[in-house]
Amino acid sequence: MKYINSPIDTINFKNHQVFIKRDDLLDKYFSGNKARKFYYFLNYDFNGIKKIISFGSPQANSLYSLSVLAKIKNVKLDFYVSHIASYLKQNPHGNYKEALKNGANIIELNNIEQTTQEYVEENILKNEEHYIYIEEGGRVKEAESGIKILADEIMNWAKDNDENNLKIFLPSGTGTTALFLQKHLDMEVLTCACVGDEAYLKKQFLQLNSDESKHPTILKNKKKYHFGKLYKEFYDIHLELLDETQIEFDLLYDSLGWLNLISSKYFTQNKILYIHQGGILGNESMIKRYENKYL
Repeated sequence: MKYINSPIDTINFKNHQVFIKRDDLLDKYFSGNKARKFYYFLNYDFNGIKKIISFGSPQANSLYSLSVLAKIKNVKLDFYVSHIASYLKQNPHGNYKEALKNGANIIELNNIEQTTQEYVEENILKNEEHYIYIEEGGRVKEAESGIKILADEIMNWAKDNDENNLKIFLPSGTGTTALFLQKHLDMEVLTCACVGDEAYLKKQFLQLNSDESKHPTILKNKKKYHFGKLYKEFYDIHLELLDETQIEFDLLYDSLGWLNLISSKYFTQNKILYIHQGGILGNESMIKRYENKYL
């Protein structure tokens, strides 16, 4: 599989035309922004490499994608998490379940005084050999090569279809995709913070590029949201999008992304290309939580 050249659909939502870059359709098992971020490693020579080491949430999209990458490359995956809820252990589902099926070694770190990243970098890596270390969510410089391919696809499509003055929108976790897209596009890239606030997202940008003039435009969220917490407006817009477009979007990132986008001036004043970054495997557990709370 090449994991490139996803299609672009045209939808109408809230009486406005929006283009959707369907990176969720790249591949059944390896899609979305993680396929772009980890594209470099798909083409990397793993000769002598025995394992991939990473960290994050036990339901992270990156966990599942890295488990697929490890399986493709025939290496082990050690994925460190701060905590795994007892219910999830007893009832595996979503990214956690699928990663386990792929052979991921998910290591729980209970009662440590450091962050998971600090613990891994200070206590694990120094004792390992023949590994590749990938930071949470794929926040690594190697992500740039796959994201540049995405930028080239967008530019070629815009040229072929004579679409000028496009604004590119995608919600952000670490902001890696948005940052590298802006570097390789002459169009304005818009994003919003889904993990933490705008200051947190700006900090993530600065870790990869200190030149703020090359950063994407961050749209300010209308209210403070806590990542992973249930909000009825997230579920409502998720269902509305599904009904109007027949496209399933991610409940954690896309719901906030769409709420942010449609409340901005850009939605009515510009042509928007929205990047669908996948992640819908996690919807299985989120929908159950929403149904238990609101239905």
